[in-house]
Amino acid sequence: MRKNKIWKIVLGWIFLIPALICLYLYVWRPSLTGIGWSFFKMRGYTPEEWVGFDNYIQVFRTPGFGRVMLNTLQYVFWSFLIGFLPPLFIAFFINEMVHFKNGFRILIYLPAIMPGITVLLLWYFIYYPDQTGLGNQLLARFGIEPYIWLNDSRFTIIFLVLEMTWHGFAGTMFLYYTAIQSIQTELYEAAMIDGAGSVRRFWNVAIPQLSGIILLNIVRQIIAVFQVLQEPMVMTGGGPNGASMSVSYQMYLFGLVQGRVGESLALGTIVFFLLIIGTCFYFYLNKKVEDNY
Repeated sequence: MRKNKIWKIVLGWIFLIPALICLYLYVWRPSLTGIGWSFFKMRGYTPEEWVGFDNYIQVFRTPGFGRVMLNTLQYVFWSFLIGFLPPLFIAFFINEMVHFKNGFRILIYLPAIMPGITVLLLWYFIYYPDQTGLGNQLLARFGIEPYIWLNDSRFTIIFLVLEMTWHGFAGTMFLYYTAIQSIQTELYEAAMIDGAGSVRRFWNVAIPQLSGIILLNIVRQIIAVFQVLQEPMVMTGGGPNGASMSVSYQMYLFGLVQGRVGESLALGTIVFFLLIIGTCFYFYLNKKVEDNY
């Protein structure tokens, strides 16, 4: 028995070693190296001279850095306001459907399987500011003049969040759908006997049963959206006039465009520790949810 137990432990470590090697090479080592190099003056990607917190000071002194942080918080806020409820509503709607349920699930999931750059270019041409853009073609049918869409700095982030929501909500929706499927049918039957319609069943049965998963998805969404990069980089270039610039895109510009590698690493370290805090909070909530279930 003891030999079998030892063999199982050894076998487990044999399977874990490749994953640990990959984590070290692609996650732990780059992260720790970046944190260490953020305290050096960099020549390319070679550390030259210890400068302490000078890179961090330069990051905070960068013109417009405060606006970049505010923009990133706006991404998080609008993604929560626009993108949080649709997956939950659609998951419940599909669960309530009697006919065409499988076909509807396939249609809903189609945006998730499209390549990211394809989706970005598709929405870029939807938002194209002249009469050739799909959005303006639809407006023209109602006699409305062409709109500048992404060039309107007041709503640029909102339009980008709409694209992010369209592309990314399917995975979250299926997570909710799976959780709804696991709710005891007796609860729905009791609610129906009491005369509860779809709205009351959603509010009084589904929401209380999904509260833990909803809370976890809120934290996951905040962590993911805080790292938004592709949308402002491909669709707006951070414009107009920095209105859609995000922290991750600023980090990209520092390191790969402007040659300010030390400042890019310093900003990356700041974001790293902010997300570590969010991740620890996520795991804390996850444990609470698992304990409740």
